[in-house]
Amino acid sequence: MYYLKTSASFDSAHFLQGYDGKCANLHGHHWVIEVEISGDQLQKNGSCNGMLVDFGDLKQAVRELANRFDHTLIYEKNSLKPDTEAALLSENFHSISVDFRPTAENFARCFFEKLYEKGLPIYRVTVYETPDNCAVYEV
Repeated sequence: MYYLKTSASFDSAHFLQGYDGKCANLHGHHWVIEVEISGDQLQKNGSCNGMLVDFGDLKQAVRELANRFDHTLIYEKNSLKPDTEAALLSENFHSISVDFRPTAENFARCFFEKLYEKGLPIYRVTVYETPDNCAVYEV
């Protein structure tokens, strides 16, 4: 079995509505996404002969995910009052509403699924919200 691994990072803010602790308040992280793909066969033809996947293609897919979330406020859908959302929009703040609670665990699964949809042979996604704390999702 062959494994390839790459990573990308982004900075963003989030909060956990209804959480009983400091993370209920708006705060930021330097998130790191580590992506691992796997396969037992290397390509046999073309410019990618001898490769599982072109590292350039893998890095680009992961970087696109990171860039989408970089320097944004990420919040769970319906966790902000409509007036708050409108105020953020009127100030031209970049914010992203997601259909899940924005935890490291849920980001790991979200990123896994988005990369899988691109046809990459995803094995594992690890998301660090701090240098010492991460969540892992694999199938």
